[in-house]
Amino acid sequence: MAKPGKTGIARIIDATGYSFKGFRAAWKNEAAFRQEIMLAVVGIPLAFYLAQNKYEFLWMILPLFLVVAAELTNSAIEAAVDRISDEHHELSGRAKDIGSALVFVCLVLLVAVWTVILVM
Repeated sequence: MAKPGKTGIARIIDATGYSFKGFRAAWKNEAAFRQEIMLAVVGIPLAFYLAQNKYEFLWMILPLFLVVAAELTNSAIEAAVDRISDEHHELSGRAKDIGSALVFVCLVLLVAVWTVILVM
């Protein structure tokens, strides 16, 4: 059974609005998100300058976007966990730690890709 609500272009417009609301919330409340956006703001033009071809450029910017996506996911996990309870629980801590590990893996990928392209 389908969820009630808008369909077609109206749904796409609403979804876009919700996405921008999420970006604004992350920017306002998450220092790590702001730092990673600044990394992308610097990294994308730098990749354009340093890449030897369009494939290198794409490989260099992909992990920048993955870092931002991972941070958004981590922030969503943390907000949901904090909404449920502010008391310490092993599973809550595990969820937050795994979200943090996701961001870390993406940062390692970023460093690895840039190192391979620029150094090797």
